[in-house]
Amino acid sequence: MTLSTPARPARRAFLQGVGALVVSFSIPVSVKQAWSASGPAVDAGSQLVPKDRVESFIALLEDGRVVASNGHVDLGTGLRTAYTQIVAEELDVPLTSVSMVMGDTDRTPNQGPTIASASIQTAAVPMRQAAAQARRFLIERAAQDWGVDADTLRVEDGTITAPTGQTATYASLVAGQRIDLAIDKAVPLKDPKDYKIVGKPIARVDIPTKVTGGLIYVHDMRVPGMLHARIVRPPYKGRDAGPMVGHSFESVDKSSIAHIPGIVDVVVLGDLVGVVAKREEHAIRAARELKVTWRTPEALVSLTDLDAALRKNPDSARPLAEKGDVEAVLKADADTLRATYVWPYQMHGSIGPSCGLASFADGELTVWTGSQNPHNLHSDIATLMKLDEAQIRVVRMEASGCYGRNCADDAAAEAALLSRAVGKPVRVQLMREEEHAWEPKGTAQIMEVAGAVTQDDTLAYDFVTRYPSNGSPLLALLFTGVESNKPNVFEMGDRTAIPQYRVDTLRVVALDSPPIVRSSWIRGVAALPNVFAHESFMDELAARHKQDPVAFRLKYMTDQRPIALVKAVAERAQWSPRPSPQVHTGDRPRILKGRGFSQHQYIHGKFPGVGAAWCAWAVDVEVDTQTGGVRVTRVVVGQDCGMMVNPAGVKHQVHGNVLQVTSRTLMEKVAFDAAGVTSLEWGAYPILRFTEMPEIDVVLMPANGNPPLGAGESASVPGPAAIANAIFDATGVRLREAPFTPEVVLAALQAQDATASGAQK
Repeated sequence: MTLSTPARPARRAFLQGVGALVVSFSIPVSVKQAWSASGPAVDAGSQLVPKDRVESFIALLEDGRVVASNGHVDLGTGLRTAYTQIVAEELDVPLTSVSMVMGDTDRTPNQGPTIASASIQTAAVPMRQAAAQARRFLIERAAQDWGVDADTLRVEDGTITAPTGQTATYASLVAGQRIDLAIDKAVPLKDPKDYKIVGKPIARVDIPTKVTGGLIYVHDMRVPGMLHARIVRPPYKGRDAGPMVGHSFESVDKSSIAHIPGIVDVVVLGDLVGVVAKREEHAIRAARELKVTWRTPEALVSLTDLDAALRKNPDSARPLAEKGDVEAVLKADADTLRATYVWPYQMHGSIGPSCGLASFADGELTVWTGSQNPHNLHSDIATLMKLDEAQIRVVRMEASGCYGRNCADDAAAEAALLSRAVGKPVRVQLMREEEHAWEPKGTAQIMEVAGAVTQDDTLAYDFVTRYPSNGSPLLALLFTGVESNKPNVFEMGDRTAIPQYRVDTLRVVALDSPPIVRSSWIRGVAALPNVFAHESFMDELAARHKQDPVAFRLKYMTDQRPIALVKAVAERAQWSPRPSPQVHTGDRPRILKGRGFSQHQYIHGKFPGVGAAWCAWAVDVEVDTQTGGVRVTRVVVGQDCGMMVNPAGVKHQVHGNVLQVTSRTLMEKVAFDAAGVTSLEWGAYPILRFTEMPEIDVVLMPANGNPPLGAGESASVPGPAAIANAIFDATGVRLREAPFTPEVVLAALQAQDATASGAQK
């Protein structure tokens, strides 16, 4: 779809020259000056303050439209719909009158990256307050005009009505005027008992544009004069640290592509080599045929044995919790259980490779991107290109899903550099092998657990989680040498590291270490592997003490919310007591069936006060003893996320979490050789197929007056342990390293046979 190249308007121009009521934070001049002096914007975390370039959270226009702005973005999670509901509810206007602007750095507040399942719980708060502020102001203005008490007025569909019958629309009250309000955080919010829109299952507002082929995806964005580019990548595939990163380019033979028509330029910026052409197919061909000489990179450490590789990586211990002398207690307990769990490197596996488009003209840059973190990208590009942030606009569009960070930011930054180099708009589209090689991987992790049920019938628990950093810089920053290729340590392994059971003697330690390969956050970052260890270990303790896994968990739980959730899921799944696994050796039945359980609340660690939903899984599996294949046949998944803005959206999120994590648990693992990533196509990195999807039964707990909790990631986190526990229930085989591929399961069954045979002899 081709559009005219949009002129770069002055900031805030989209609301100038019209009657409007605008609600924003009032930012002192001293604060603005401090921001300016501090340089590029950084991750705003949960501070929830806009930068000075931000106009507003809410604008009511004189034509009746409502424009709401938020710095977070919709990743296919339905966030745009939920935000629209929140604004329409608080303003008492029709849903159809509200439009959302999300992630546009000229028009939205910098509220940090869209991570941690925090968009409803935190990022929506100032927007909701702004809507309430606007509503209150207009009611008071109408009351003043009519000489009545504001509390006697009612609002419906943007029309204020007095007991005397007088009416006024919001639009009429702002017509011909410019009204600027600062958010009053003490403004009364609507009582949830009066909600008419929030809490109702609403059809997603983004779907019509998608199914009718409207312009919503960055891949479809076109502007006049646009050129196409492909990147010729260096040979250190998927790495962001080491002496060769950014210093491998030696030479290029531009004549090697002279026979290809429409070539505009070959741009070389350090290790960034881009081929720009008038047509996309010519750019693809040129990238494949261009002769580039690279220095041979140093060999990547062997990742065949992840446990050994991660242990060799230097680390720094970070204590997270300590109570009593756990080492002494466990040493004295003859029944102490010890286990090590290993989680692999995994891909986001976006169905469509990343894409970015940029136009640099007259000293100003506009970038269209599918980034999950447009404000962070905005700052990175300012650093990369040595531009003032006021010269840059990042427009966030939808893209193929990532649920973490794929190459969306990289494609956008590379497009920006190439656009400046050739003086034309440039579109960079990655190829499948590029995306697989270079997208920042979900990092591998090792969890070591020692624990016991003590004589006092309490738990003693020692937990160490080893987490290589996932703070990968933009590729363009590394390729061009703007940022150092020395590894950074980004502390994030503490998520849900502390067990959520009654533990009287406890030690929890995170071992922070530098990256081995290029890594970034992925759905359930750190929490998913940690809970895989916690919930597998609880099952192992239950089995050792010949107790039912659900009853064993409940025995050591104290919070009534997750207790109610566990009981509700067990009831829906018709859970029956299972004190010991089925163990078949030798001539087994072809198909063995088992059930497993797992539960948790996703705790974010680095985000104080931010918590995601409680979630529990009861899962049924079938294990083919001849092939080792595991099929998840049914998942009963329960979630307590407090108040749900859109229950249909929450249910969709639960479904997506279950399917994605089932795939990750059974199939997904990135392979490496000395050069880097070798899983360069779907054949080398299989994902769950439609025919392999389980039946999913969702249990959504009532809000019971509780505020909203994050729902974007929670339902994925119990999955791996629940599946491992079900395999154990079916076979008696305990799997502690994912993924549970047929080869892994078959080898475990054969080892079980060998052990049984040795015991008989």
